[in-house]
Amino acid sequence: QVQLVESGGGLVQAGGSLRLSCAASGRTFSNYGMGWFRQAPGKEREFVAAISWSGRSTYYADSVKGRFTISRDYGKNTVYLQMNSLRPEDTAVYSCAAPKNEFILPDQTNRVFYWGQGTQVTVSS
Repeated sequence: QVQLVESGGGLVQAGGSLRLSCAASGRTFSNYGMGWFRQAPGKEREFVAAISWSGRSTYYADSVKGRFTISRDYGKNTVYLQMNSLRPEDTAVYSCAAPKNEFILPDQTNRVFYWGQGTQVTVSS
């Protein structure tokens, strides 16, 4: 059974940093693109960042470019999201995402098959 488990969320002041982790189990995701999405209260879930199966390509929402960095550790089957210069508008539940098939980049919700349970990130002003 595939599981994606996020950790690293919390409360931080504006301008601060957090590092989210997504540990995958039940399958090796070496040949899978991985991604992060977020959902703020009263808003739709939105794409944040994705990394290709090779790790050579990364993609970001305009709102986080230059502040967030996605990376992956193949040996640990884990994906990370380093978030710097956080803003109150970054407050949301952040979820890890993976596709059903190899080589697919989960940069849209309709390409996601596996979701993590989410971790809360709250940025105070």
